[in-house]
Amino acid sequence: MGGISLTLIIVIMTGIVSYQAFSNVSMREKLILHPVSIKERGEFYRFITHGFLHADLTHLLINMYVLYTFGEYVEQVFTLPQIFGPTKGRIIFLILYLGAIILSSIPSYFRHQENNFYRALGASGGTSAIVFAFIIFDPWQWFIFPPLPGILMGVGYLFYSSYMDKRGGDNIGHNAHFWGAVFGFVFTLAMFQVYAPEMVDLFLEKLMSPRGPNG
Repeated sequence: MGGISLTLIIVIMTGIVSYQAFSNVSMREKLILHPVSIKERGEFYRFITHGFLHADLTHLLINMYVLYTFGEYVEQVFTLPQIFGPTKGRIIFLILYLGAIILSSIPSYFRHQENNFYRALGASGGTSAIVFAFIIFDPWQWFIFPPLPGILMGVGYLFYSSYMDKRGGDNIGHNAHFWGAVFGFVFTLAMFQVYAPEMVDLFLEKLMSPRGPNG
């Protein structure tokens, strides 16, 4: 696959927008997820633009590291001729990422549409979707951190995100993490079922054949 990847383009765009918004409060307020503004003024673009903002440099670097590390691999698989092909693969990849950002913010919108003080930002819904798409390719691939097979890490991630969302109090969008991950997993399997059903069979075959950390 020649040329710059779509993953890298998203990383660069997110970095530029986030960095500018660090010092530009009006820009940040215009793009952030603010359910009241969406409900009262119809500013639906916020469902997407909040995913290009981050709270600080650490937040930005973590999300972009995850996106680049897993996104490059997912994009390469999607664009293989025997999977979706170069053009369709990039389109599906973009829908996966942006769709997760949108869908993962909808529960928070309904929960906080009367709360003028609520705001949310960050690409975590999208990055969670990319990671869970990666897990489908090799569910027993061991992660460096946490040191667990991908499928077990994924289950633990969902339980943890659900628990922390219900507990609250840490100012982290666990709800977005949960629904972004679910969307990434379901959407990727659905696309495989439609365009490359052999990938679903491969996933089920690998899922039933666990292996140790050394393969």
